[in-house]
Amino acid sequence: MPLRLPDNLPAIKLLEDENIFVIDETRGHSQDIRPLKIVVLNLMPLKITTETDLIRLLSNTPLQLDITFMKLKSHTSKNTPIEHMQQFYIAFDELRERKFDGMIVTGAPVEDMPFENVTYWDEITTIFDWARTHVTSTLYICWAAQAALYHFYGIQKHPLPMKMFGIFPQTINPDEANKPLFRGFDDMFNMPQSRHTEVKSEDIRANKELTVLAESPQSGVGIAIARNGREIFCTGHLEYNPDTLDTEYKRDMGKRDDVAMPVNYYIDNDPKKGPRVTWRAHANLFYHNWVNYYIYQQTPYDINLIN
Repeated sequence: MPLRLPDNLPAIKLLEDENIFVIDETRGHSQDIRPLKIVVLNLMPLKITTETDLIRLLSNTPLQLDITFMKLKSHTSKNTPIEHMQQFYIAFDELRERKFDGMIVTGAPVEDMPFENVTYWDEITTIFDWARTHVTSTLYICWAAQAALYHFYGIQKHPLPMKMFGIFPQTINPDEANKPLFRGFDDMFNMPQSRHTEVKSEDIRANKELTVLAESPQSGVGIAIARNGREIFCTGHLEYNPDTLDTEYKRDMGKRDDVAMPVNYYIDNDPKKGPRVTWRAHANLFYHNWVNYYIYQQTPYDINLIN
């Protein structure tokens, strides 16, 4: 089944060119189906790119998804046209009385700052608390995963001497291999990482409410879970498209001394040869499993019963 997206969203044309089936709201309303309601709080600077990356993965499911994009009142994006934000994004205050089957909170370029110094910290923690009673399952990505782990469970983040940057193999915890999130997975899978801070595995394991599902000896915790899947924390970027790390590398090259060439990414470690994509299949499977097993199989048909 297709995704229902706001009319004229730029991602529609981009994904149609990839033969990915999406429909706009006008056509979607003509189908007598109870779509799953997914809200995306997109904190990334290049919002259109992130929208397209996430929609590409969410489209790989037989279920119809109705996507809503949320924005913060306390933060104005500097890298996305204001017209785009006004047309396609809805402020939290306008959504707080609604309930959603699933939610995605993206990373944000503020990881070098203490959480409480982030200008929108009060608003985003209010949204985190709201999600616990208004969303069936929330997926926190990168900085958002660290922020939610800190807010809910007191897990501290720690600065890294060098940016964790590249493609890192993740090993699934053998005790958790039967989790629905990993249906169809191999024992190991690759995940893009792009961050300057980390959370410690031992801190998460010390909290009985949290479970480490997958990790890497190089990049640390990859995926953790809480509340039987109502909260999933992904420290990396399975949603990244093939060129994202390359773009980031070229952006920072010569400007930062804590960013090296992304590891396990370029063919023969040669940027001129371009990237080798080794994470796409598991990325699609991860999002498919999340939508199917942690949202569709768990959410009530009457969305108002979510609590």
